[in-house]
Amino acid sequence: MTEPARAGTVAADGLDVEIAGAWLCLLPQGALYWPEERTLIVADLHLEKATAFAPRQVFLPPYDSAATLAALAELCGEIAPKRVVALGDSFHDAEAPDRLAPRDAAAISSLQRRREWIWIAGNHDPAPPEGLGGDAARELAIDGLTFRHEPLAGAGAGEIAGHLHPVGRVRVKGRTMRRRCFASDGTRLIVPAFGALTGGLNVLDDAFGGLFAGPLSAYLLGRRRVYPMGRRKLLPDA
Repeated sequence: MTEPARAGTVAADGLDVEIAGAWLCLLPQGALYWPEERTLIVADLHLEKATAFAPRQVFLPPYDSAATLAALAELCGEIAPKRVVALGDSFHDAEAPDRLAPRDAAAISSLQRRREWIWIAGNHDPAPPEGLGGDAARELAIDGLTFRHEPLAGAGAGEIAGHLHPVGRVRVKGRTMRRRCFASDGTRLIVPAFGALTGGLNVLDDAFGGLFAGPLSAYLLGRRRVYPMGRRKLLPDA
């Protein structure tokens, strides 16, 4: 990936946009890549979400962590980032790291090999995971961008956050589709949830109100592309 000539240039595997002076690539896998810093950003992995329901006698197939980590490993293999930033809620609850299967803990260790790894604290996982490597931070500032879990109303330009699991709903050729998306006004960006077992919140929901000073754009994830949609093309949930 090279620096694009202008905002909106479609890269081979993503859409390049400018956020607060930094060129970032929105990937159809639901991750964000910063080529200049060789940094991959993922939000809301929610590892071990399925097993969290077992004490309530709700038994889900316990494969979400393996699926999420496999998708992340494939992406890291393609991009070879020197740094990975996990934007909080990487684990579904405080006990989730202890419930990880040995193979999934080993997968995390493998992902961290020969690269910097930063766990940003989330509301589901405010304390750093023990024994799983990497560094932990409440938030992270790099060259004009600030990475945190929960977007803050009134935050300055350059905020990159997760937490809200944004999705966009649109009508295309008579069909209504609801897809995970990035949400931005060109100065701040909210990243979709990367986890295999995560829901989504419509970007027109009140929870997004007040976060964006400029016009909202949603960047919907397709199989091989990211599709920019202006506010007027977005639909509320039925």
